Amino acid sequence: MGIINVNSPGKRRNQARRTIAEALRHLYSKGNLDAEAKDLAALIVFSLREIEQGVEESAAAWEKRDYFRKADQLRTEWAWAGKTAAALSKVLSAGWWEDLPDLLTNLLPHFQDVTVNKLTRSPKLWQGCYARLLQDEASKSPISKSQIC
Repeated sequence: MGIINVNSPGKRRNQARRTIAEALRHLYSKGNLDAEAKDLAALIVFSLREIEQGVEESAAAWEKRDYFRKADQLRTEWAWAGKTAAALSKVLSAGWWEDLPDLLTNLLPHFQDVTVNKLTRSPKLWQGCYARLLQDEASKSPISKSQIC
């Protein structure tokens, strides 16, 4: 009998999707761009990165079993997550706030299947995320706006 992994990449991906759906709901209920909104947007970046990492783990597992087509299909299906995380990260770290609503709106179709009847994520989850994102981005090379938009 094998070991059951209760923290599988698929489960973590679904949890991250739920987190993003709730963060989007919070953001769209806010009227202005304040510190909490920046933290929520940064939380979305971290959650998208988690999705991307989980997809890579799952694809690697498929490749280990010689299911290369399935692995490629999975990567293709979820490619938007990594691209959006990178773009959103650059927008937030560079302070290009005018681009933020478009990026967030482009996320909505990917989460329309996630039903949020009750907000279950605690504000502690996103507090400080923006500062952490700025720290992460400070260690990377600068990028121009034309490279991501």
